[in-house]
Parts: sequence; structure tokens; C-alpha cells
Amino acid sequence: MFISALELFKIGVGPSSSHTMGPMIAAGEFLKLCRSELEKRQALPAAAVHCILKGSLAYTGKGHGTDRAVALGLHGYTPASLAGTDVDALVGQIWVEQALMLEDKHSVAFSPADDIIFDRQETLPQHPNGMVFELLNASGQRLFAETYFSIGGGFVNTLAEIDSLVAPLKMESATSCPYPFDSALSMLEMSGGGLSIAAMKRINELTFIPEQELNAGLDAIWEAMQECIRQGLDAEGILPGGLELPRRARSLHRQLVGHPDHANLNDWLCAYAMAVNEENAAGHMVVTAPTNGAAGVIPAVLYYFVNHDGGTEEQVREFLLTASAIGGLIKHRSSISGAEVGCQGEVGSAAAMAAAGLCAVRGGTVEEIENAAEIALEHHLGMTCDPVNGLVQVPCIERNGFGAIKAYTAASLAIRGSGQHFMPLDGCIAAMKQTGIEMSEKFKETALGGLAVSVTEC
Repeated sequence: MFISALELFKIGVGPSSSHTMGPMIAAGEFLKLCRSELEKRQALPAAAVHCILKGSLAYTGKGHGTDRAVALGLHGYTPASLAGTDVDALVGQIWVEQALMLEDKHSVAFSPADDIIFDRQETLPQHPNGMVFELLNASGQRLFAETYFSIGGGFVNTLAEIDSLVAPLKMESATSCPYPFDSALSMLEMSGGGLSIAAMKRINELTFIPEQELNAGLDAIWEAMQECIRQGLDAEGILPGGLELPRRARSLHRQLVGHPDHANLNDWLCAYAMAVNEENAAGHMVVTAPTNGAAGVIPAVLYYFVNHDGGTEEQVREFLLTASAIGGLIKHRSSISGAEVGCQGEVGSAAAMAAAGLCAVRGGTVEEIENAAEIALEHHLGMTCDPVNGLVQVPCIERNGFGAIKAYTAASLAIRGSGQHFMPLDGCIAAMKQTGIEMSEKFKETALGGLAVSVTEC
């Protein structure tokens, strides 16, 4: 099993990797499909495009800006291309145009308000984050269609792909990598020759890309994470969406800088994590780590390690490679999608990844790293995804701060232990998957339960 670190960590825009980035990518893929069909069939009488959002995308898509993301993707934009762009202005322009260019000389009618449909009546059985794109003729008849699923972290599968895979992932086969670990147990066994998790991950990565490209990619990811923290710590005002939630990271950080003697580890971690997730809530640049909703945990822990403990460039790369190895295992054996398994799959996965990365750069053994990941994940099991108003704000922003704290604590506990522990990471991942299966749909990013409905009763 192989999922590249450069795929797991993606530079994009908020507020959601599954509800924003994924649909944007899917829309872009459908645009390519339309152009391909037009090229093959010159007389194709295309007149309009529809997108029908299903399941969780329909329930919380408005709060997550899914309709905006689909419209942007159909106009050829990608999440990475929008980093640093005034997305609001761009969306306003698209809403006015009422048309979509499939080719230089071929436009079709497209009204985002009418042609992006939030269908709350039907959830597709393959995954809660489904969407159906249609190309129609002038009579409203379907010329062709494609179904996509946004499976978390900006990963997208078609209907054919998701039906053909045990785990809904595009990944290289086990035989293509020198160290094809697909479980924590096999990872531990393969490290028996003295290689670290980061070293095995690096060797696997170099099977597909040159070392210079890998290092440049990891460095770009880290720079984007840092920039996101810096922007979040400098910004103030009210977050969009209607909750009238004020940004708090800037004020918190200024208190810490002004009175460092009164600041503790938890304070710093919360400030950094909340800075990231306030940027995410604002629709600005973030890195999926492994999702947008959990984007603050890993940057906060790594930023603290670098800026307070003197972490080096090489240690940053080691951290990210180790974290991505753990994230790949979780995604392969369970899910990182809040719509599929709740927030245990998002902040829980991020905390496990961050704990493993921190443990590695602090000199932990492979056994201690596996233990750190398990401790962090274990204490997120059962966590619901219940965003108020469908926005990635309450409880999501503060939750990232607590995820960072748990990650740091897990790494410390593991390093102070022997590496021997009762519950293996594989068992914990399996428990998360089963918990997600049995969890009510109300608590899986539908905004139909938990805090999302309790707030209306207060």
C-alpha cells in the first residue's frame, strides 16, 4: 500500500477538504470529460450542466461552500490555484455570468443557483459524499453523466473506481514499493533492519519521484503551513457564515508574546492550531493535514517544535514523512472523512499523525512512534462531527487546539514508556472504523445532531 505524502498533504483552500476541495476537483474532472466528449463528437448538442449533491454534501454543503467549489471547478479552477486569490470576488463573477465555457467556442447555460441541486432525499450507498454531474441537451435530456465521491482529504473517486476497490483509494500496489507496509504490524516488522518509519517512507517515495522533487514538495508543504499560521495570527474580524464568530488566535497570541512567563505549552499549541482553522473557516489557504477540518493539528505541533524547541529542516521532513505514513495507514484501513466516520477520522487521525511525527523527531523508536499514534487516536474514538450551521467553526476551531494538545501528550507518554502497550495501533484503527459504521448519520457531518441542533435549543 502506498499513498504519497505529497498527496496526503495538499495545498488548497478552505473550509473543507471533503466538501470544498473534493467537489472542486470532481467538477474539474467532469469539465475535462465534457471537453473530451465534445472533441470526440463534434456535433454533440450540449446545452446545460447540472450537479446534484447527495448525502452529507447536500446537508452541509451550503455552510461548507460546496456550491461555490463546484462552480469554480467547472470554470477550470483548482484548490491549489486559488491559494492567495480573492475567491469571493471570483465567485461573484461566476454567479453573474450564468454560462460555462466547455471549449473556446462552445458555451452552455449554467446558473449555479439553479443548476447545483442540494438533494437531501437520497444518499448514494457507496459513500455519504456523492455528487452526480450531468451534461444535458436543449430539451433537458441527459447526454452523459458521471458520479463522483469526495472521500476526505481532497481525494476523489468515480463510481467505477469506488466500486472496484476494497478501500476507496487511488494507490499504488503493494508490490511497487520496497517497503509495502499496509498495517502498523507490517510496518514494525519491516523496520526490523534498523530503518526508521521516515526512512522507509522516503525510500518508497523515491520509487516514483526524484529526491529533489520530494524534498521540494515537503518544504513547500511546510512553508504553506507556516504561512497559514502567520496569516491566522495576524488576522482579526468576524468569520463568514452567519455565526458572527470573532477570530481569537491573534488576541491569544499577543497575550502569550506579551507575557511569556504566564504562557504554557497548551496556550501556544491552541494559538497556532486555531490560527490555521480560522484561516480555513475564512476560505483561505490551508494544507490538508489530513483534512481541512483538522488542518491545524499537525502545523501547530510542528510549528511549536521548530520555533520553541529548535527543530531543523531535516527534522521537519522526518516529521512529515512519519506523519504521512501513519495517515496513509489510517486512510487505507479506515477513513479520514468526517462524513464517513465522524470527527474521530479527522481530528483523531491528525492527532495520531502529529503524535507519531513528534515522537520521531524527539528520538522515539519505531515502537514508541506506533504507540504515540495509538494513544492519540484512542482518545478521539467516538468523536462526532456535528458542525453548527454546517460551518467548520464550532466546535472545529477549538477542537484542533485540543487535538494538538493530545498529540503532544501522546508523544510524551510514548517516549517515556518502553514502546510496549496493550492496544496496538491496528486494533485502534479497526475500532475507529467499526465505531464509524455504527455511529448515527446524525453525527457524521450532516448537522442533524449533537451541537448542531443543541445550539438551537439554548
